[in-house]
Amino acid sequence: MALDRVGLSAAARKNFRRYSLGMKQRLGIAAALLRPRELLILDEPTNGLDPQGTREVRTLIRELAADGATVLVSSHLLAEIEQVATHVGIMSAGRLLRQGSLADVLQGANTQLRVETSNVDDALRVLSALGIDVSEHGQGNLLANMGELTADRINAALVNAGVPVHGLRVERPALEDFFVQLTGEGFDVVR
Repeated sequence: MALDRVGLSAAARKNFRRYSLGMKQRLGIAAALLRPRELLILDEPTNGLDPQGTREVRTLIRELAADGATVLVSSHLLAEIEQVATHVGIMSAGRLLRQGSLADVLQGANTQLRVETSNVDDALRVLSALGIDVSEHGQGNLLANMGELTADRINAALVNAGVPVHGLRVERPALEDFFVQLTGEGFDVVR
């Protein structure tokens, strides 16, 4: 039963006017599930849901996809999208800017490498020789734009140059950060 699947069976006899926004969202999804569908389009499906309801809708979206349905979710909550999507499309001003698997789209993001070392000066020289821009450095660590190089190649170059590497971490921006980086959209606060 569709109401069971969205967690509304206990409220089935309740007057619709008394439903909360989250319950109305769930009811809309239940209505879409009354017949098997190959394609399900959901617009902001977690709007108005409490944290538990949000988790349940994420699980439901994954289950529907696992059952063979294509689930298209339109949302401004990109952290939510990142948790359920296998493929994404980024749109701005009515134009599709990027699309593909989540991993492929984020591959175009500004990936950075954090290097922890006790010899920052030598690490800077090695990274510079590799053509890597260091965006920040301080006591014991550097943050560098990786470009086309891989972390293992950078690590090998540091170690071969005698630079002690205490830690190495690839930092990829979240989907939301990449969206802002790609579109330039954000607040323009006038002071």
